[in-house]
Amino acid sequence: MTRSSTHNNLALTTLIASLGGFLFGFDMAVVSGVLPFVQQQFDLSAAQQGWFVSSALAGCIIGVIFASDLSDRLGRKRLMLLAALLFLFAAIGCTFIPVFAWLIMARIFGGMAVGIASSVVPLYLSEIAPDHQRGRLVTFYQLAITIGIFIAYLSNALLLQYASEAGGLALWRKMFGVGIIPAILFLLGVTIIPESPRWLKQQQESATTAAHTNSGYGQLFAPAYRRALLIGILLPLFSQFSGINAIIYYGPTILHQAGITISNSLLSQLFFGAANVFFTLFAIWKVDSLGRRPLYLWGTAGAAVSLVLTGICFYTGATTGIYLLLCVLAFLAFFAFSIGPLKFVIAAEIFPDHIRAKALSFSIMVMWVADTIVGQLTPMLLNGIGTAPTFWFFALFCVLAFITVYKLVPETKGQSIEQIQAHWNKVMH
Repeated sequence: MTRSSTHNNLALTTLIASLGGFLFGFDMAVVSGVLPFVQQQFDLSAAQQGWFVSSALAGCIIGVIFASDLSDRLGRKRLMLLAALLFLFAAIGCTFIPVFAWLIMARIFGGMAVGIASSVVPLYLSEIAPDHQRGRLVTFYQLAITIGIFIAYLSNALLLQYASEAGGLALWRKMFGVGIIPAILFLLGVTIIPESPRWLKQQQESATTAAHTNSGYGQLFAPAYRRALLIGILLPLFSQFSGINAIIYYGPTILHQAGITISNSLLSQLFFGAANVFFTLFAIWKVDSLGRRPLYLWGTAGAAVSLVLTGICFYTGATTGIYLLLCVLAFLAFFAFSIGPLKFVIAAEIFPDHIRAKALSFSIMVMWVADTIVGQLTPMLLNGIGTAPTFWFFALFCVLAFITVYKLVPETKGQSIEQIQAHWNKVMH
């Protein structure tokens, strides 16, 4: 096989696997446009609206819990096939199921697909990538998530503007129905990509790795992996406490106050979604040349400064000019090329083969739990201490993330998984 064909095969495989990230982003974002229509059609109480949204998160947690063991036993490819089937089932169910209770079940299945994809796809990409391209390939997963979010906002806005209720299918069902197309593409695509070579190697060496594989999550807490595990916990934790949710929450208001006339909130979401995609491309461009540490350190420092300045804008009442908008865009830029994607890159490469699936699933679980906490905490902070102190609160966590990366995270660009493991062994001794 020529170098060109090998490169093309790797690119195609990365594109197909990253569809799992696209569907992750789409499924989590499409509900923002759907919710008002669902509430109206089914006359939902506040509690039922909350359950409609959070049922997907419950599914995520279930999916992550089972993903690590199943991907070790069945392989990364079969787990992606399972995720694709669940994505497709959920999209079809949300589009056509008439009963609200069964609609919730479809949302849970969609959440399970997201949980599995968020654990298995970056794991798979880290295992098929050449050492010098591993950061770039895993970052494609985060790019796919941001594109999925953007397409969800875009399709919602277009359907809201141009679609009709003809044929008896409600607009919100058409919003869900858009997800059927990428789910089918993901399902068909996964059938033609190869299994992870590292997983196949692990199966061939099953006689020597069986003791590790059967040891469960307890192996993660072995002395040799404690520092790596601490990194795998703190980075996704700080990513959720970085303030990204507060920015998204205040996004439409910030744009309007900055003097940008936008007809509705869906179009303002498009603006921030596009910015997130654009700045993530910078991470793909530089993650394997500049390295993980410089991007993470500059990103966390820049995010902290941007959040402090955003808080100052609110504190001083300077919310009607261009300065607030520039502060928010600066935060999005710093987040998108560092905090957002690099937690996946680093968590996917700092553990050895026999515990990587469990370690990455554990890391992703921390991310989802932190996401739940922040989702509940943000409106309480905004109402309790005010807007400016809320942004300063999140800035503090960006500072803590900077310190964590500076003190704990080694540079791993261009290194093999074995070289990274040798580093941890050297640190322990």
